[in-house]
Amino acid sequence: MEKIIVSLVGLFGIVFTAWFFFGKKEEAVEVSGNIDIKVSGGYNPSTIILKKGKTTTLSFLRTDQNPCLEDIIISEFKIKKNLPLNERVDVSLKPEKTGEFEISCGMNMFHGKLIVR
Repeated sequence: MEKIIVSLVGLFGIVFTAWFFFGKKEEAVEVSGNIDIKVSGGYNPSTIILKKGKTTTLSFLRTDQNPCLEDIIISEFKIKKNLPLNERVDVSLKPEKTGEFEISCGMNMFHGKLIVR
């Protein structure tokens, strides 16, 4: 009986680990104009689709006290902004080339993605 319980717990652990790391897929949000991004334990939404040549405003609102999330960096567009707690910060950009571009925090621990089509 002990072997069965240990085997079931081990199997559950494997399935949970696989789901946690490989099963969670966040949908990409397509934007034209502006979008609100909540900064709390990461970026929500974390994947944003933009249109090439169109100006888009990303409006960040940080509600997480984690000091790592105090800055937002979009290196491809040479953007680095401070995100004060509970204050909205707008970042406008007009992407001129297509591709995938990373959004990260100041310590490079939290990530998001901009997809330009």
